[in-house]
Amino acid sequence: MTTDTLERTATNPDRLPQRVRHPLRFRQLEVRTVQRVTPHLVRVTLGGDALEGFVSLGFDDHVKLVLPDPTTGLLATPTIGPEGMPVWPEGAKPLMRDYTPRHFDAAARTLEIDFALHEAGPATRWAEQAQPGQAIGIGGPRGSFIVPTDFDWHLLVGDDTALPAIARRLAELPSGARALVLAEVDGPADQIALPSQAQVELVWVHRDEADAASATEPLLLAALRNTPLPTGAFHAWVGCESAAAKAVRAHLVNDCRANPKWIRASGYWRRGAAATHDSHDE
Repeated sequence: MTTDTLERTATNPDRLPQRVRHPLRFRQLEVRTVQRVTPHLVRVTLGGDALEGFVSLGFDDHVKLVLPDPTTGLLATPTIGPEGMPVWPEGAKPLMRDYTPRHFDAAARTLEIDFALHEAGPATRWAEQAQPGQAIGIGGPRGSFIVPTDFDWHLLVGDDTALPAIARRLAELPSGARALVLAEVDGPADQIALPSQAQVELVWVHRDEADAASATEPLLLAALRNTPLPTGAFHAWVGCESAAAKAVRAHLVNDCRANPKWIRASGYWRRGAAATHDSHDE
């Protein structure tokens, strides 16, 4: 164990996430570039001087994307009320969706957002037509969860919607750390590079190769059951469809005897519902 790890363990002996709050601020940005990374993933780079002071400390932070009116292309701008909540002009409250900031470049004042293209919701439709120069707003993050890195190993489980958070976590893990990643995508063409200084075992789970008709449990849960887990104390992070995230967490607690305090499980979306974000933590 390094001196740095010893110091961090001494200040946080239970290895619990630390919550950091941020002042709420809405920023109007413009599209700088649009890149089709895979058949089902679009990366939009936003930029603007309004990113001055932007802070995202947690790998699974999320911002509110404030979408322009799909008919007029105009963007509503709120004021911030006395309790830190947005106040929208009369009749102008826009559609908003939660997304993870994939990468923020403070010097260039750019912010990358990845869009998984599956459900034909308003954010997906916007991303598919996005062009440089278009306006969009973001709000937040309102807070960050800082998860310690001084575990024997790290488990990351997620589908396409969780790839930005998984990529950020792998990028921040130090040399000498160990991680097991289970990532669900449509097929081989949807796999992306996930660079890390850590020792990473990466298991890709392909929906196109699965027999959906005979599936009795979520694909990520089935893959987890069939993957040998390393020994030692570990932190588990789960981000996927809500019912699947709940099932994976239950398996980790009940069957793998994982410490519930060292699990962070989120439903990034819910089958049959729009604009959901569920927490399955204790």
